[in-house]
Amino acid sequence: MSPRDETIPNLRKGEDGEGSVQVHQDASMKIEGAKVFSVYGKGGIGKSTTSSNLSAAFSKLGRRVLQIGCDPKHDSTFTLTGHLQPTVIDILKEVNFHPEELRPEDFVTEGYNGVLCVEAGGPPAGTGCGGYVVGQTVKLLKQHHLLDETDVVIFDVLGDVVCGGFAAPLQHADKAVIVTANDFDSIYAMNRIIAAVQAKSQNYKVRLAGCVANRSKDTDEVDRFCDVVGFKRIAHMPDVDAIRRSRLKKKTLFEMDDDEDIVRCRAEYIRLAEALWNSTEDMAPEPLPDREIFELLGFD
Repeated sequence: MSPRDETIPNLRKGEDGEGSVQVHQDASMKIEGAKVFSVYGKGGIGKSTTSSNLSAAFSKLGRRVLQIGCDPKHDSTFTLTGHLQPTVIDILKEVNFHPEELRPEDFVTEGYNGVLCVEAGGPPAGTGCGGYVVGQTVKLLKQHHLLDETDVVIFDVLGDVVCGGFAAPLQHADKAVIVTANDFDSIYAMNRIIAAVQAKSQNYKVRLAGCVANRSKDTDEVDRFCDVVGFKRIAHMPDVDAIRRSRLKKKTLFEMDDDEDIVRCRAEYIRLAEALWNSTEDMAPEPLPDREIFELLGFD
């Protein structure tokens, strides 16, 4: 064992992919009793909009839902609550990192249709690790028994970052959902996220649930990629102005006035929630090397 290994406890080389050195999850932090989903995808692809509407859809099906935003921008639950919440990390700073001084109402807000909303936040730019932030958030939720009566937990995770820190929600998740669009950059990011999830699945229970084509008129490129790697598109959210307007109004689609597009999108979110709740299929796609994905979807 090297001197470095001796000074850092619980590090296990190779557990989360060849060459990795990561802190192994404390068994006491395991989320039990709820179905846990982590939502990933290229930055700006609409993960928060997807996560919030999915949370609302689960709540409409009678599920007790907790959504955790994992982004320093802390706007994951914005449309569920109508405002930006303070982050767990900011609140911990206020009490000099003495979590015993916190009450649930300090860091949890009840949003639309009873969805519980938490914004984990992130470390200051250039310092710290997102994995610590996720860990502290789950620890607080368990200490206050906020997971005891929860049916669904949704982690909404920053961008397409697949480093150890922001891959931390995968240690808690049952299934990972990837949000993409029908374009090269989004699918390239999806390919990398597939590789990250597959690495985590060697040692954790997380498996891939499928992808959601978001803000896309067509799905031909997404479907072509899925056919090649053995993946599956499980929903399609079209590029309609209603979704943009709902964000501007600080609302989920389920709170918007009815029109044809909104009704159609709501139905798709309900269908997606039902599919995720009932899913028993575990997919094991094979991500493509960079050269092959460029040849498949690259520029003409």
